[in-house]
Amino acid sequence: MRIGIFGGDRADGPVDRLIEEAQATAAAGFASYWVPQIFGMDALTALAVIGREVPDLELGTAVVPTFPRHPIVLAQQALTVQSITGGRLTLGIGLSHQLVIEAMYGLSFDKPVRHLREYLDALLPLLAGEAADAAGETITARAALSVRGATPVRTVVAALGPQMLALAGARTDGTATWMTGPATLAGHVIPTITEAAAAAGRPAPTIGAGFPVSVNPDVAAARDEAAAVFAIYGTLPSYRAMLDREGVDGPGDIAITGDEAAVRDQVAHLAEIGVTDLIASVYGDTATRERTTALLADIVAGR
Repeated sequence: MRIGIFGGDRADGPVDRLIEEAQATAAAGFASYWVPQIFGMDALTALAVIGREVPDLELGTAVVPTFPRHPIVLAQQALTVQSITGGRLTLGIGLSHQLVIEAMYGLSFDKPVRHLREYLDALLPLLAGEAADAAGETITARAALSVRGATPVRTVVAALGPQMLALAGARTDGTATWMTGPATLAGHVIPTITEAAAAAGRPAPTIGAGFPVSVNPDVAAARDEAAAVFAIYGTLPSYRAMLDREGVDGPGDIAITGDEAAVRDQVAHLAEIGVTDLIASVYGDTATRERTTALLADIVAGR
């Protein structure tokens, strides 16, 4: 299992903070560095800059909401980043949430699975260097793009429900999850998307699993901190459904925490159930974050 670092708490910038963290991520031997698209810096723009400054590190978005960006526009952005970074981008996309799309953007969140299906009809050919010729109920895309130096872009979907997982498995390179515990990954996410990929004749999918991670022997305190830091995610319906499926009260209950041995065991368990990429959202005070990152780097190095 590969381990990457999630730069979520740096995503508001300035970009030098992201570059410094990405440089440290690469120096420690981690596989990848991920940036969210929320209400801070534009993730793809930031990754283009990071990619020029930090070589030999895979870069990903976790994730770019689809509704606000036409697939031609998103493909053009992604291909540009792919060209700038020498082919190191994984484009993570997702629906976002009804609250965000309707209340903030003023767009319709109607029939989200239909939306994603039509979106992929338009997006995926463009990311593969082909022309798009899609005309759905809500999305039309007829265009070809020419971005020299761009190779095909890997795409993963923030898929949690069965229809979304089936679509992601059949059409894309995998999934990137968040607020989804190990039992839910093992019993729901991984088998559903893997079966869909196999049925479509596709390779085994990437299973990117995002988790809060903190090496802290005071487990109760670490879980309380995670509950506070990540509280908003326990209120959003799609994540709430995954937490309920896991049988836990909130985000603090799925945090990977404990002393070094306990965290090692929890990380190893994720590999055992089929997670291919741990996307670690390291949290805690400065000393705790350094301790956590050091342990994860040791795991990566096989120490």
